[in-house]
Amino acid sequence: MKTLPKFKDQSEEIAFWKTHDVTDFFDTKTAKIARFPNLKKSTKTISLRLPEDMLEALKVRANALDVPYQSLIKMLLKKELSL
Repeated sequence: MKTLPKFKDQSEEIAFWKTHDVTDFFDTKTAKIARFPNLKKSTKTISLRLPEDMLEALKVRANALDVPYQSLIKMLLKKELSL
């Protein structure tokens, strides 16, 4: 196994892993499954244009469900996409 270098910062580590294979530095035969139940998915901000009446209907429905309207949009998209 090769020795893993010390990294100055995260960008240096990212650059390193783009050109190296993890199997050169870790013994995959002794690897164990790791679970991260509280890990949040990465999100990306987008701009979405909606008709004003649709946005108002979303806000009314979200208020009735006591959730932020952005969360309601995500819930509806998730349900529709079956994720």
